[in-house]
This record gives sequence, structure tokens and C-alpha cells, in this order.
Amino acid sequence: MSKRDYYDLLGVAKGASADEIKKGFRTKAKELHPDRNADNPDAEAQFKEVNEAYDVLKDPEKKAAYDRYGHAAFEGGMGGGPRPGGGMGGGQGDFASAFSDVFDDLFGDFMGGRQGGRQRAARGADLRYNLRVTLEEAYSGLQKTINVPTSVQCGECNGSGAEGGAEPTTCPTCSGMGKVRATQGFFTVERTCPTCSGLGQIIKNPCTKCNGAGRTQKERSLSVNIPAGVETGTRIRLAGEGEAGMRGGPPGDLYIFIEVDRHKIFEREATELHCRVPVSMTAAALGGDIEVPTIDGGRSRVKIPAGSQSGRQMRLRGKGMPALRGGGTGDMFIELAVETPVNLTSRQKELLKEFESLAEDNNPESSTFFKSVKNFWDSMKG
Repeated sequence: MSKRDYYDLLGVAKGASADEIKKGFRTKAKELHPDRNADNPDAEAQFKEVNEAYDVLKDPEKKAAYDRYGHAAFEGGMGGGPRPGGGMGGGQGDFASAFSDVFDDLFGDFMGGRQGGRQRAARGADLRYNLRVTLEEAYSGLQKTINVPTSVQCGECNGSGAEGGAEPTTCPTCSGMGKVRATQGFFTVERTCPTCSGLGQIIKNPCTKCNGAGRTQKERSLSVNIPAGVETGTRIRLAGEGEAGMRGGPPGDLYIFIEVDRHKIFEREATELHCRVPVSMTAAALGGDIEVPTIDGGRSRVKIPAGSQSGRQMRLRGKGMPALRGGGTGDMFIELAVETPVNLTSRQKELLKEFESLAEDNNPESSTFFKSVKNFWDSMKG
């Protein structure tokens, strides 16, 4: 069976650049990796074909030979290619070395790449703090002090983790690289050094206060500026206020998530506020003025037009919530809720009955509705 063209295997054109070849390989390798294709018996063979193609095309000399002679350039060995001194490379050892390079190219971005030395000291973890504020506080903004339990740099060893602040020594297992490699058949697997946990250094005499971690637990008090206009879900980042890093590593960040409490009077929608105001039946019928509260603690006088119905809305411009990052202030909407009187006295009932007997065309919505109902019933009879 003839071999497929290497460029076709990687899904790139013949004149593709090195970056395009590398990108094509990563895409195909992820797509055909045996771990992702357990139900495909040909996945492993296809994966090896892609590795072989990339091993050739990523090397300028091998690529030039392939472009000129095709697969015939490598008939003396499996993807070994021409050596600088003449002859062809090949064999299991060469393939294992090549696959190690392939592994680095594919997963290097996720494992920190090929580093010439040990990993940097571990960065501290990010912290989350949930902060509840009232709607009034969200309107005006505030300065708030919070207490955050976290890890801080050890004062005894200054974060080094060693007794008396002594310098750590190079790890003998990985020679300071932080990683060890193991070859298993065709595969070369790179793992974090088990002795130093990838730091490349070990501590012979750990600090007694922090047990070699370079950090201790402590509750810190922080002053947080809550800007006006925050709403539930707003996230505030305090850089460097998270946990201290291991053995002098940089600290993480603190993320404060805001949750605004529900209000008894106002209901919020982004920068708009809604307030449901009950009015008496007579006030809605005759009209008049009412006073309504505003979120800043003040009050506004609103004129109710005569004949207002439940659900009618009136706008108070600029009386809503401020936008978080500028852009002005929203509006407040008043929604009327016309109340039906309850617990009537005998005299009140008499007056209402008298009013009802005198009412003519005073309820336009009712008249329209019942006229429609009558037409509906008549049509059903027909």
C-alpha cells in the first residue's frame, strides 16, 4: 500500500510555512489521538502516520529531500531522513527521539514548553470573596473593610521555606530542571520531578514555622472601594492580594464578587428602578398628587391623571441607578396599583351603591369587554 502524501496528512499545502505545518500537525494530532478515538481501531496507525509526516516536514533538511524525491528519499529507514554525513537514519531509537520532539511540540504550550531550567516558584492561588451590599450602597458606592483568611509570606524564612532564610539546594533527581523523562518503547514521557515537585530545588532544613512551605495562614483586613452602580455579578479584582506563592513565589489575586440585596420598595433592572405605588380608588378616579420615595433618600411629587388605571406607569428621569463605568443615570418608573376598598361600613356601601346606580359610561374598559363577550356568545349561537 502506497504512503499518503505528508502534506495531505497534515492538511497543508506543499509550500506551507513552518508555522502552518506545526499548526496543521497539532490539529491532526489532537483529532486522531488514540485516547480520543477508543472506538476507532485505525486511530493509532493514523496517529503514527501524522507523527511521521511532521517529523519529516519540520526538519528543513528532511523537508528539502522529501520535496525533491518524495517518499523515496527515506526508503532506507522510517522517517529518519538523510544525515549530514550521508546515508539514511532510521530505527526504533530515532523514532523514539523524534516522538519526544513531537510530544514537546504538541503539549509544550500546556506544560510550559521546553525550559532550559527549573520551573519558577509556584504562584499563589487566586481567592474569591462574596460581598453583599444594599441597593442604597450600590447606588452611592462605598469604602468597605473586609477580613480575608489567606496565606501570607512566612516572616521567619522570608518565604524561602528554609530555616534561617538559607538558600535551597539543587534537586539531585532532576539536576534542577524540575522534570524527569522516561522512555517506554516508542514513547518518551516527561513528568514533574517527584522529589522537588517541579521546583528544581529542595530544602534540607525546612523552616519550623511554615514547614518549608514559605507561607503561613493569617486573616488580613483589606479596604475595598465599591464603585457606584455595581450590581449582582460585578467582579472586582485586587491584584496581588490572593494567597502568597510557595517558597517565595508571586501571590495570586483576590476577586470580590458583589451580590446586591433585594429591596423592599424598589426593584432594579440594570440602571432602571421600578416602584409599585398603591393609590385609592377615588384618587385614581379624581386624580391628584402623591409623594414617592427615591433611592437617594429623597422624595418626588408625582401628579396622577384623573381616570388612571392599575398598571399605568410614569417616568421620573434621572432617578434610577448610576451606570457602573459612567454614562449617566437611569430612570425610575412609578407603576400605579389601584386598590379596591375593603372592610366597608354600611354607609360606605350605601354610597357606593348610589354611585353605581348613577354611573353611565364611566367604565369604558368594562363596557368594551362585555360588548365583545356578547358578540362572542351571539356568534356561537349562530
